[in-house]
Amino acid sequence: MRPDPEALAWMMRASEADKAEFVAAMSKQERNAWRWVWRVWARDSQLPPEESWRTWLILAGRGFGKTRAGAEWVRAVAERDPAARIALVAANLGEARAIMVEGESGLRRIGTPGQRPAFESSLRRLTWSNGAQAMLYSAAEPEALRGPQHSHARRTGPEGGIRQRSSLAARWAGTLRH
Repeated sequence: MRPDPEALAWMMRASEADKAEFVAAMSKQERNAWRWVWRVWARDSQLPPEESWRTWLILAGRGFGKTRAGAEWVRAVAERDPAARIALVAANLGEARAIMVEGESGLRRIGTPGQRPAFESSLRRLTWSNGAQAMLYSAAEPEALRGPQHSHARRTGPEGGIRQRSSLAARWAGTLRH
């Protein structure tokens, strides 16, 4: 379910009675789907900038929702673009898997259960049903990013998350170290 931005704006300013009428008109399946619509639950500061950007830095403290914001951005890219090839870069591969893939806000835990990506741990690859893919990388091995072509990248670490769009930026992200 893709939320209509105008419908979301309407919900933000609607009265409680109007909201109740709106929800009552939904099927059970539609009501259950709202649980997985990030734009409904996210704070504005957790959503990517609306204007064109190359680097998005979230510099915030513990509990802000940096991991969830990054995972939701990756999910949106993958669901929107079947040709997406996304680099997921963490301090090491264990952290990439434990936090970015399998963690509470990881890619295998967010989104509608039937639309979550398959994870092939031996290949360090997530694959969505539409064909989009994400590969895990360690920032300790920046040379691993040489060669593969990526349309997007996400970097996570204690200093916040960086997300880029270009393959050149994806290679740059891998060189960042703690």
